[in-house]
Amino acid sequence: MAAEDSSAETTAEDRTQERQRSRLEAHQEPDALVEGLAADLRAACDGDVRFDEYTRVLYATDGSIYGAQPAGVVFPRDTADVRAAVAVAADYDAPLLPRGAGSSLAGQAVGPGCVILDLSRHMDAIREIDPAERTAVVQPGVVQDVLDTALEPHGLRFAPDPASSNRATIGGGIGNNSTGAHSVRYGITDAYVEECEVVLADGSLIRTRDVVLDGPTWDRIVSKDDREAAIYRTVRAIVENNADEIESRYPNLKRSVSGYNLQKVITETGEGDRIINLSKLLVGAEGTLGVVVEATLSLVTRPDETALAVYCYDDLLEALAAVPDALDVEASAVELMDREVFRLAAESSEYAEYAEPIPDGTAAALMLEFDSEVVDELPDAIDVATTALVADGNAFDSLEAFSLAKQDRLWKLRKAAIPLLMSMKGDPKPYPFVEDASVPPAELAEYVAGFQDILDAHDTAAAYFAHAGVGTLHIRPVLNLKDGDDVEKMRAIADDVTSLVVEHNGSFSGEHGDGLARTEFNPKLYGPDLWAAFKDLKSAFDPDWRMNPGKVVYRDEEPTDIREHLRYGPDYASLEPQTTLDFEEDGGFSHLVELCNGCGTCRQTDTDVMCPTYRATEEEIATTRGRANLLRAAISGEIDPEELYGERFQDDVLDLCIGCKGCQSDCPTGVDLAKLKAEVKHQYHDREGTSLRERLFANVDRLASIGSALAPVSNRAARLPGSRTALEKTVGIAHDRTMPTFRRESLVEWFRERSAAVDPETATAGVVLYPDTDTNYSNPAPGKAAVEVLEAANIHVAVPDLGPTGRAAYSQGMLEVAAEQAQALLDDLEPYLERGWSVLFVEPSDVAMVVDEYRSLIADTRTETLAANAFGVCEYVDVNRLDDALSFDAAVTTDTPLTFHGHCHQKARGVDHHAVGVLRRAGYAVDPVESGCCGMAGSFGYEAEHYDLSKAIGSLLRQQLEASQNRDSGNGRPTADESGEGGEPAVVAPGTSCRTQIGDFDGYDRPDHPVELLARGLET
Repeated sequence: MAAEDSSAETTAEDRTQERQRSRLEAHQEPDALVEGLAADLRAACDGDVRFDEYTRVLYATDGSIYGAQPAGVVFPRDTADVRAAVAVAADYDAPLLPRGAGSSLAGQAVGPGCVILDLSRHMDAIREIDPAERTAVVQPGVVQDVLDTALEPHGLRFAPDPASSNRATIGGGIGNNSTGAHSVRYGITDAYVEECEVVLADGSLIRTRDVVLDGPTWDRIVSKDDREAAIYRTVRAIVENNADEIESRYPNLKRSVSGYNLQKVITETGEGDRIINLSKLLVGAEGTLGVVVEATLSLVTRPDETALAVYCYDDLLEALAAVPDALDVEASAVELMDREVFRLAAESSEYAEYAEPIPDGTAAALMLEFDSEVVDELPDAIDVATTALVADGNAFDSLEAFSLAKQDRLWKLRKAAIPLLMSMKGDPKPYPFVEDASVPPAELAEYVAGFQDILDAHDTAAAYFAHAGVGTLHIRPVLNLKDGDDVEKMRAIADDVTSLVVEHNGSFSGEHGDGLARTEFNPKLYGPDLWAAFKDLKSAFDPDWRMNPGKVVYRDEEPTDIREHLRYGPDYASLEPQTTLDFEEDGGFSHLVELCNGCGTCRQTDTDVMCPTYRATEEEIATTRGRANLLRAAISGEIDPEELYGERFQDDVLDLCIGCKGCQSDCPTGVDLAKLKAEVKHQYHDREGTSLRERLFANVDRLASIGSALAPVSNRAARLPGSRTALEKTVGIAHDRTMPTFRRESLVEWFRERSAAVDPETATAGVVLYPDTDTNYSNPAPGKAAVEVLEAANIHVAVPDLGPTGRAAYSQGMLEVAAEQAQALLDDLEPYLERGWSVLFVEPSDVAMVVDEYRSLIADTRTETLAANAFGVCEYVDVNRLDDALSFDAAVTTDTPLTFHGHCHQKARGVDHHAVGVLRRAGYAVDPVESGCCGMAGSFGYEAEHYDLSKAIGSLLRQQLEASQNRDSGNGRPTADESGEGGEPAVVAPGTSCRTQIGDFDGYDRPDHPVELLARGLET
C-alpha cells in the first residue's frame, strides 16, 4: 500500500470529529442528515453530487426485477474523489454502492438509501496496454467493447465476453465475476484480474496482487496495525481453517460465482510457494468489500479465424443430452437457444432477419464456435462436429457460417435472447431470479428435467438459452410479479431450484451473481460454516457492513429477501391515461413504458442509433432507459404525476428525445420513446398551450411555400444585419445555424411545366413522387434526380401538389394538426392508391411517418394501403431492381468513392441498405458508416437551446465520417493515396437534416442525396 501523508490523515480525522459534533449539536432529523450528507459530499468531491428526485429515480433500477431509490449519486472524477466520498459516507454511516452501467440482472446495482458511486461517467481511462506482457491497466468505468477495440491492433482481447459487452463496464464485470459465451475455453473474469487498486470502507487505499505467504512482503503487510493487515490475517485464517469445507462445498465448475471466492484466493505455485491474492476475492464481491478504482488485467490473443455451426433439435432435452458430445469436438463456445427465443426474434422488427435461417420445428439449437487457435482447419472441425451431432446424433439439421457477417448475425440472435424475452406483452414475463444456475455439463439434461418438474409443480413455464457448454442455462420462469401469489411462487421456485442445484453439485449462480435475487440462498448452498466465514470476511473488509449491504452475505438481523424491493410488486399500480394516439398494439401506454427492463442497450456507443443524446452527454437521463424510468415513476405515483407537465420533465426528459426512432429498432424490448414523447407533449400542449416556435415549426411547409413565393427577397431578408439575432431572441432559432434558402420555382411547378418523358400506356408502373418541404421549396435537385432515374427505368411519375405528411407537427406533439394533415394527404393520394400506384419519398422521415406513425395517429383503413405502397426512392429502385434496366457510365461511378450515412428512420425500419445496394450495382464504391444520428433531427438542431447539443451529437458523426474517409475500407473502394485520382470520398446522405448538419461541418460541403448520384451516373 502506498504510504499515506500523516498530516492529511490528521486533517481528515479533525473534519470527521467536527461533522459529528455539529450533527449532535443540531439534533438533525433524517431529511436534514441527508442534506448534510449531500452538502459534505459536494464539499469533498470534485465530481458532481446529485441527490434530487429525478436522479434517485434514474438510479433506482438496473437490469433486474428490483427497484429502490438511493439517497443520491456521486460521479467521482478520480480515485481521490472515491476516497473522499467513501470517507464522508462513513462519517454519516451511509451505505455505499459502486456502480457501472447498471445492467446487472440480480439486483447488485440497486441499493435502497445508498450513496451510489457512478464510476462509468469519468473513471473510464485505459491507463496502459503492454502487448509484450499481454496486460492492460484500466479504470473501472471502461466499457468492455471500448477496451477490446483498443486492444485489437495488438491482436489481443479481454477474454470474458458478456452479451452486454457494448455497454458493460470492466468494473461491473469484476463486481459480478462476469463471463460469456466463450467460457468453455477461457473461463471467467477472476482468472484475468491480476491486481486491483481498492478503496476500502474507511477510505484507505490498498493494492491487491500476488503475495507469497510468509515471504517478506507478507511479513511487511501483516506487521502493521491497520485495516490492510487485519484483512490479510483474517482471509488467511478463514481459508486455512475452512479448507475441508471449501474443498467439499465449492462445486468443481468453470462457472461458479455464488458467494465469495474463498476457493481461489490462496493458490500454490509449481515451486511449492503458496500465493495469496485478494484480487480474486474482490472479483465477484459485488462491491461489498471495497471499491475497485483500477485493475490490471491479463489478456488473450485473438484467433485469426472463427466459424460457427448451429445444430437443430426437435426436443430440448435431446439438445442438452448432446452437450458432452459437443464438448468433445474442441469447440470454443457451446451455446443453446430454444424455440421461445426463435419465436420472439421472428416477431421482432430488429431480429426477425436473424431468425429466418432457423428451420421450422426447431425446439432447441446448439451453436458451436470453432477458432483457428484450437483447430487446424475450420471446415474439417465442423465436419467432425456435424458427424457427431447429426449423422451419429439426434440433430435433424445444421447451419454453417464461415464469413464474419454470417457469424455476426447468429451471435446477434443469441445475444438478443434476454431482452427479447422481456419484450413479451402483458404483465407475466420470464423474469430473472434463478436464471443462471450452473451444474456439470454431463448432468445438464437431468437437471433441466428436474427443473421442468419444478415448473410443472408451480404451474408455470420457462424459456431456456445460453451457455450449455459450461452447464449454465439461463432459465426464466414466467410470472406476474404484480400478483402477490406469483411473488410467493417466485420464492418457492427459487428455494426448490437451490435444492436441485445442490443435488447436482452445482452453483446457484454461474454468471450474474447473487445480488438481491440469490443472496438469501447462499447459506443453503454453502452450509453454516462457510456462511459464518463469509460474515467474518465481510466484517474484516467492512466492519460496519456499509458496502452494498444485503448482497452476497447479510446480517441475521437484516436478512435479504428475494421478495423485497421489487420494481413491480403487488403494491405497484400505474395510471392508464386517455391518449390521442392508439396504444392498443403496444398493450397500452403504461405497458409500453414498462417494457423497459433496464438492460441498458441504450447506453451503447459503438454501433446502432440509440441513444444520440446519451452519446453526446453521457447522462443517464438522456437514455431511453432513463426517460422510461421517469415516465414509469410519474404514471405509478413514485413521483408526482403532475411532473409530466412541469418544465423540467418537458425540457430535460422529453425535449432531449430527438425522435430518431432508434429505440424502435435498437431497443430489444421495443420501447418506442418517440411515440411516448409525442403523446405526452400533446397532453402538455392541451394544458399549457403551444409556443410560437412550436407552431412555426409544426407549419414549416406553409412557411416554406411563402418563402418560395417571395424568393429571392425572402433569402436576402434572412441575410440582413441583425435578422438572425432577432430570430433567436423572438423565436429561439439558433443564430449560428445555416438557414434554408428558397427557390422561386418549386419542384411541383418544375414538373408541371415539363413534358412527360414516359408514355403512361407503355410504362411498367406508375408512382407518385411526394414533394416534401425541403425538396419542393429549397433543394429540388434530389426530386429532379429521382424523376430522371425513374423515367429512365420506364416508370410513369406524377408529382402532384400535396400537403405535408404531418411529420413536423407530430414531432412537436401537435397531434390534432398532424392528424388533419395526414387525413388530407390520404384523401389526395386515394385516387393513385386505388389505381395501384406506389408513393415514393425523397425524405426518409416522411416515409417513416406514413408507414409507422399513421397507424396510431388516425383510424383510417387507408393507412395500411398507403403503408404497403410507400417506399423511399432508392428502396423502390432496389426492391424492384429497376437499375437492371439502366446503364451507368463507369467513368463516372468508378471515379467517385462514397461514404454513406444512413438516416435514423431508415435504420429504425431496416431499410438503410437499399441505397447502398443500388449505388454499388451502379458501380460506386460505397462505404456505409456505422453511424448514429446526425443530431439535427428536424427542428431540434435549429433551436437555440439545443444547438450546442445538436452540434455535439453531430461531432460524433463527423468522427465516424472522418474515420471512414481515412481508411482503406477493404471493399475495393480506392482512397486518394491509392488511386491517385478521385480525391477524398464524397459523403452521401438521404436525409435533409443529415445533409444540413454535415454541410455545416467545417471543411464539408452539403452532401448529395443517393438518388442524385444515381442520376449523375446514368449514361446519356
